[in-house]
Amino acid sequence: MNTRRVSRDGTALLRRLREPAPPRPEQCGLCGHDLPAGHRHLVDVEERALACTCTACGLLFRQPGAAGGRYRAVPDRYLSDPDGESAERAWSELGIPVGTVFLFRNAVLDRLLAFYPGPAGATESELDQEAWERALGASRLAAALEPDVEALLLRRAEGRVECFLVPIDVCYELVGRLRRCWHGFDGGAEARAELDDFFGQLAVRARPLAAEVRA
Repeated sequence: MNTRRVSRDGTALLRRLREPAPPRPEQCGLCGHDLPAGHRHLVDVEERALACTCTACGLLFRQPGAAGGRYRAVPDRYLSDPDGESAERAWSELGIPVGTVFLFRNAVLDRLLAFYPGPAGATESELDQEAWERALGASRLAAALEPDVEALLLRRAEGRVECFLVPIDVCYELVGRLRRCWHGFDGGAEARAELDDFFGQLAVRARPLAAEVRA
């Protein structure tokens, strides 16, 4: 017996056993098929939860009322309103206590909700309808917003407020990214850099609202 070869093979086996298993790909919440990176999502409006979905299953829920309206496909549009002046007013009217917030309407609860990303995830706050109207009643982005599946994502930085209409899953992606790098009371330099990068990408990707209307 070649003991040197056995020893070498055994060492290699132990090394493989110590290595972490490669992460399993995410699976479609409906059919169970493995999903690629960048896959789409559905919103379970009753459970207020996101479900990963493959392209084929996602297409089934693009029609209004599919599955009794319980699941809704998350759109893939990013909008800005270069002419809008409502973001600054919204910030003061709504009394937003932090630097970043996303706002959306929950259709089942018939409520307007605000979520503030932070070290523990996203803190939820219910919005007053009158305050919403004062803040965003004249906003074209707010008027274009689809309940449950889209949100207005706002950030106040360097004396100005940025506002984008985004898919709701993008907001939860931001929440996860900030949780991983948050330090101290205000997130620290790493969280601010993460926000700068995230909103920079949104600014590049977002289409002006007028262009979306004409399309």
